[in-house]
Amino acid sequence: MSGGVDSSVSAYLLKQQGFDLIGLFMKNWEEDDTDEYCSAAQDREDAEAICHKLDIPFHSINFSSEYWDFVFEYFLAEYQAGRTPNPDILCNKEIKFKAFLNYAQTLGAEKIATGHYADCLEKEGQFHLMKAADQNKDQTYFLYTLQQNQLSKACFPLAKLTKPEVRAIALEQGFDNAKKKDSTGICFIGERKFKDFLQQYLPAKPGRIITENGKVLGDHSGLMYYTLGQRQGIGIGGQKNSSEYPWYVAAKNLASNELIVVQGQDHPLLFKSQLHAAQLHWTSGKPPATPFNCTAKIRYRQLEQTCQIESIEGDQLSVTFDIPQRAITPGQSIVFYQEGECLGGGVIV
Repeated sequence: MSGGVDSSVSAYLLKQQGFDLIGLFMKNWEEDDTDEYCSAAQDREDAEAICHKLDIPFHSINFSSEYWDFVFEYFLAEYQAGRTPNPDILCNKEIKFKAFLNYAQTLGAEKIATGHYADCLEKEGQFHLMKAADQNKDQTYFLYTLQQNQLSKACFPLAKLTKPEVRAIALEQGFDNAKKKDSTGICFIGERKFKDFLQQYLPAKPGRIITENGKVLGDHSGLMYYTLGQRQGIGIGGQKNSSEYPWYVAAKNLASNELIVVQGQDHPLLFKSQLHAAQLHWTSGKPPATPFNCTAKIRYRQLEQTCQIESIEGDQLSVTFDIPQRAITPGQSIVFYQEGECLGGGVIV
């Protein structure tokens, strides 16, 4: 129970189906926990109110220590290495479907249910992570690290519902959080500027902004503050003797601490046909035989792109896309799909 509308409606639906439920609220962040940045106290209050309304026991657990060790330290290390991590994926792997699952089992629970928009189907003893009915909200991208053991104990009550239907149910049941806005981004950053937050934990290393030909255009405040394909916030504006096209981040040279920028959103340097990924996870427990044709996403909001997994060697794979992809970003995840099933994925290197 997060205090949000999705987990609240999930609990209601399971209650309607006759399940014996326990509501469990997790607190995952302690640092700077104020109303302005992270409304953990309000979320807990909302979660408890829904449990009271549904007449189910309410428990609260603090996983801040585990979150710091297994999610936040990785988050900082990736930014320090010039990559752009996705902590939501790691949170699902290490906290929601590990620490939370283990704790739920100590309470006697057989399964855990969450408000994720995803589905899990069992077929001949094998569990398949499937996309949700609401294609716009589907969250399997964030769940690709789940293994068979975790999937066997997972329940996704919102699998067949759309977000508007979920809100309608919440309104119908008189839930106070029926119109509560979806949480976006990472709790520990909240409404703050990302740059301000990162500066508290990592020392900035300013350097030069250069063109692909090595011409110096200005200074950057630290490579960790920029991501590939970024347009806003580069801070170089119009340049003498150059076209009016906007500038985009094309690459980072970690060795020289230089940010390489190009003009125009369709510049060739922003596009790549191939990528390599590591830290592989396969929801079936084993990789497909290569070469393997499927679709993939290199960021959550992207439409699936046709591609071929060329080779898998141990914990590394290489992928070729039918159409070159814009701003393939190291640290982000590539997630593979076939016929509505999330097959797994890895971290782009």
